[in-house]
Amino acid sequence: MTDVIDSLAGIPPGSALDAARRQRPEARTHAQASFDALFAPRDPAGFPLAERLAVAAFVAALHTQPEAQRFYAGRLNASDPALAEAVAAAVRQAARHAPTGPHGAYPAGPLSKEDSPPPAFAADPALGPRLAAALAHAHMLVFHPRDASPEHLQRLVDAGWATPSIVTLSQLVAFLSFQIRAVAGFRAMLAA
Repeated sequence: MTDVIDSLAGIPPGSALDAARRQRPEARTHAQASFDALFAPRDPAGFPLAERLAVAAFVAALHTQPEAQRFYAGRLNASDPALAEAVAAAVRQAARHAPTGPHGAYPAGPLSKEDSPPPAFAADPALGPRLAAALAHAHMLVFHPRDASPEHLQRLVDAGWATPSIVTLSQLVAFLSFQIRAVAGFRAMLAA
């Protein structure tokens, strides 16, 4: 079985880090199973692979993790070159407002002093309403998740997303955040 995290992190087979990961086989197996469920689903259930790869390429770029960026952008380009270019344009647009995050507003109370306005981002409508809404949702989840509200979910519904696909979209963004952080951590360990 190919392990995407090992591949993206550049973990050499037989290395000390590989041996350490092998001591937690369930973690490795379940991380790969999550990748497979999101990117090779038996039934894409209203969320086609090209859209999944578009969101993944966008999220990887937001996290500025080069290996994940190349991996997901490359898969998207192999699947749909025109869509890959449209997503690359959305990445460039998002980079113009490069936030350091996280941003958003806390409920009234002692943490309110840490409120910061969320970065402005609206995907180009030329992507189509579904994908534009998905990228805006992904941007929010990456940079200002505490601002998530029923209104944000309604924007997805209004753009044609069904509830099961909205759940999968949010799971995909969460999984990528985990995967990208794991890759960055493993790469740092290998460099030490």
